[in-house]
Amino acid sequence: MVAIDANDARPGTKILLDGQLYNVIERAHHKPGKGGAFVRFKLKGLTSGKVIEYTVRAGTTLEQAAVSSKNLQFLFKENDDFIFMDPDSYEQVPIRAEMIGFTANFLSENAEVQVTSYEDKPIGIALPPKMEFEVVDTVDAVRGNTATNVTKEARINTGMIVNVPLFIKIGDRIRVSTDDGSYLERV
Repeated sequence: MVAIDANDARPGTKILLDGQLYNVIERAHHKPGKGGAFVRFKLKGLTSGKVIEYTVRAGTTLEQAAVSSKNLQFLFKENDDFIFMDPDSYEQVPIRAEMIGFTANFLSENAEVQVTSYEDKPIGIALPPKMEFEVVDTVDAVRGNTATNVTKEARINTGMIVNVPLFIKIGDRIRVSTDDGSYLERV
């Protein structure tokens, strides 16, 4: 484990508290007029998902977790596991569906994702901010229905439903935001 000063723990830093792994979401340094300075953190548990607040004196040493990230390729879903492959060693890595959550809507065969691991166990995955998909099912636009911001539902090749503009047809490739699943543009 690596020791880190509380003043240096920025958002995105992974720290260990009482044997639990947390990600720093927010950090605020406070210097009251009277007394010593302190640092207030908002932390998210990487295994539990709970968000907690944690306050320490400025200069306190925290335990930084040694996490690693690696690009893996999605292969297929098997029962409650998503199977990924390391393109360098061809090792297959199963990740539980609960850990993937909403991200599963964007996993198509051969998709590249960044998997974060702690002690050789996957603790999370990250996708690019936007990805391209093919529209496999949608209804045709009705002539005359061209009011601004009118959308229709379209199913992409992963099975997810996305609201798209009326001009999108089956077979079109679209770019979708992986943050919220919203349509960005036609490719």
